[in-house]
Amino acid sequence: MESRSHVFQISGIKNRDEKRVLVQGILQLGGKYIGGSVYQHASTHLIIPQVLSSEKFLAACAAGKWVVTPDYVLDSVKNGSWLAEKLYEVAISTGASSAFYPVRQWRKNVVSGRLAGAFQGWKVLLMVQEPARRAMFKRLLVAGKAEVYNIPPPSHASITHVMAKPMTEKSKSHNAPCFPVSHIVQHLFGSNCADMHFNVTGNHPGLMMMKTSFVDVDFSNLETELRTHVIKQEGRPRLCFLEFLGYHDPYRLQSQATETDFSNVGSMIECGLFAEALDSIRNAMFPGFLPPASHLISLLEYAQQGSATSVFRRNFLQVMYNLLSTNPPWLPPSRVRKYFSQVLQCPRCKTGLWPFLQTNISYCLSSEVTCHPLPELAVPTMIRFHSDLVAFVLRLFQGELHSLTSGDFVLAQGTGVSQASASGSLLYGTFWTVWERSTLLSQAVKQLTQLIVQAATEDYAERDERQRLHLANTLLDLLSVLVEFWCQQHFKLNQNLVENGLSNLAEHFAVVSQDLSPEVLAELVVRVSSTRLKLAMTDAIFRNLCCRNGFTVGDEPLSLKKMVLSYLPALGSLAQSPGGARLRTAPTPHSCSSQETDCRSVTHSCQAFFVVGVWDISVVFYWRVRRMEGDNGQDIGHTLILYFSLIFRLFSILGVCVSVVCVLDEGETLLHRACKRNQVETVLQILALPGTDVNVEDHAGWTPLHEACNHGSAACVEALLRHRPVPVLHNQVAGVSPLHDALLNGHTDIAKMLLEHAGSVLLQRTDGDGRTALDLVPGTSQREELLHSAEVGDSALRNHATEVLNLPLLEVGSSLLLHLIFSYQQERGLPGPAQASDKAHSLGYRLVRALETHSHREVTLGWTDPRAVRLVEDVETLLELRRGMYLGQVSQAIKECKGQNTLFLMEILENLKSRAEAHVTDL
Repeated sequence: MESRSHVFQISGIKNRDEKRVLVQGILQLGGKYIGGSVYQHASTHLIIPQVLSSEKFLAACAAGKWVVTPDYVLDSVKNGSWLAEKLYEVAISTGASSAFYPVRQWRKNVVSGRLAGAFQGWKVLLMVQEPARRAMFKRLLVAGKAEVYNIPPPSHASITHVMAKPMTEKSKSHNAPCFPVSHIVQHLFGSNCADMHFNVTGNHPGLMMMKTSFVDVDFSNLETELRTHVIKQEGRPRLCFLEFLGYHDPYRLQSQATETDFSNVGSMIECGLFAEALDSIRNAMFPGFLPPASHLISLLEYAQQGSATSVFRRNFLQVMYNLLSTNPPWLPPSRVRKYFSQVLQCPRCKTGLWPFLQTNISYCLSSEVTCHPLPELAVPTMIRFHSDLVAFVLRLFQGELHSLTSGDFVLAQGTGVSQASASGSLLYGTFWTVWERSTLLSQAVKQLTQLIVQAATEDYAERDERQRLHLANTLLDLLSVLVEFWCQQHFKLNQNLVENGLSNLAEHFAVVSQDLSPEVLAELVVRVSSTRLKLAMTDAIFRNLCCRNGFTVGDEPLSLKKMVLSYLPALGSLAQSPGGARLRTAPTPHSCSSQETDCRSVTHSCQAFFVVGVWDISVVFYWRVRRMEGDNGQDIGHTLILYFSLIFRLFSILGVCVSVVCVLDEGETLLHRACKRNQVETVLQILALPGTDVNVEDHAGWTPLHEACNHGSAACVEALLRHRPVPVLHNQVAGVSPLHDALLNGHTDIAKMLLEHAGSVLLQRTDGDGRTALDLVPGTSQREELLHSAEVGDSALRNHATEVLNLPLLEVGSSLLLHLIFSYQQERGLPGPAQASDKAHSLGYRLVRALETHSHREVTLGWTDPRAVRLVEDVETLLELRRGMYLGQVSQAIKECKGQNTLFLMEILENLKSRAEAHVTDL
């Protein structure tokens, strides 16, 4: 029988096992446990390991409740009955031999009847802008028996206190004393809260020692500092080129550049004496020298012919590099940029720098897609020359990026010449039209990604022939430069634009590179020099690799928590993927990444035709189902599924890949409806159709698994869990996960099924009200059954997949994931360590300290910058790693794997754990 005199809440205990022992002890002695993240008036006791600046603790003080240490329950269990609480009350040490009991005075007053609560008689006008904080302060005041009013207060109310956050002139205009919300703490503890660092202890030796604060913490300043840190991190130069191009005099006046009369050189070119003309230009080189653009164009055209010698081509490139060194186009005068833009284009077509680049790259790839036919395709010396031209243009673009980010190239003061603007740069003019500058994925950038895929294919195919051109490396460097250039021009104005641009480019690359083997993709990631680009590309390639092997990961923004909670389990699935991915060194005949044939357009047109035809017929079926609900409706729905299956098989024979979802009312699909009605045979038939999305959502966000759990369709839940890929079990709609949905509707059998499948990780998730799954179960026996099911699931997960079935794929996944972690730390790293003398004021120290005493939600409450929120979540993830969480997500197969990349990944994860330990040790 439950003891109504012992109704407990718990605060400040994050370890799930410790909390479970306490709850079991409470129930064993006949007490009652109330879960939840907010104070409950029905409670009589609050268990805390130390004094906290939390709502539950402050409310318990105001209400005169018992506030005891965990040892009160543990020792009572050993005693077999409830002990006296007095010895276990939490106390604050105020000196060498004295202690202050923060709750005792209010508890005695309430028990004796002198007061109903600490705030008795208060009539409070609460002026707190943020809704969640306002609700918290209202609960706190009401717990102490205060009357709380909204704005405007009733006319009969005689306001005694105005409490505001923040304090404004408006809050001071009412006819009552105005206080900050921290006055609540001052009233409860008086002079004992003057010192911000209390030594917390108790009358029992088992109580932990720590420092804490009672003041209402305002973390808005922390958000501002984190935002500044993120902006500084985002704006730093990524690609630095030391001693770029070997400049000897970066302060010289560029106005010295002149176009010298070289009529004799023109005559030599007209007479076909190209080598002599080039030698004349080489011998006349000096700072500021600019030969006529027409002469260089003619010499370039000759260099592209088969009759030119290797020496001539080498000397031509030397002239171009000398011109770049003495007349950098990123510095004034602007006519130098125009000069290079005239020279660097096809001598015949003269359509601009990008067609010139594209032609040179295509020639190196033995492709016929050039602006005009070039002679002697695939001659090694000619391939080398065109590859060197691409490298020269890369060098030019690197100079533009370098000048705009590092500030190394500064003009002498008093010259009256300003540095060239980014909008007039050759980079912008090459890769973005005027209408494309707000998007990273321009038409030229798309074509460049296609060329990178082709170059990587050839590079891998000819590796045994020791080809040393490595065109893919040059093109990846080119992509890195233009990405850094574009991002640095936009991140200060629109951070979302930059993130979306990077995401779109990465997703595009992941799609067009699907014909490359996973090994080649992993090598490409290693070669990317821009960490910003590497982070986006690796993330997209990893998710695409998972999708191609039959399972998906969430599309929420990338974070450290996502990597350890989603990507590590996904890595275990890669290790268990049957068979090995076959290495392909060239696109298949029907490849979507083919330069000439875009099979996607054919497939899309077939899909469009198919959808229209299916829709016309399906509408008839659908309305018949609507008019004949019940058994007849079920029969017609079954017929509709058979119809879809037949159509899919027909198109499979034709070689067309289609994916069609019949959407009914409010976004509901046939799979949703079958799960609601527990039509398991229909569910199995739908899941057998190609392209079926097991996680498809209706307009409200509900998945088929949600519907099955909500309506008690146990057979459908079992069918969904057996499907591959398995449905996402942690997806929440308005805070309701499938597990919460099952328990809220009394379907304990389904809840146990989910826990046996996914383990205790599901019990850690809370709903919108902060309740875990166990908080929704009132009976002790039911909780024990759920805990047992979770243990069964954990055991099954530990024993599952002890052997790696696909080592090459696991090694690729491990390589991608460790590069993802590296790039993430470089791009979104935590604030660096401070000097020992300034440690207490450093941003990293205060952030870790805040998370040691407050939850992530409390720290970021009311924050508007998602980047700052994500940084706090990353720190919290590190702290959870320190406590031993998350690494349990790593399957036994991965832990025991001896692959080089996998071993390295395990070391990286241990280093993350050690890093978190170092952060906490500094406190």
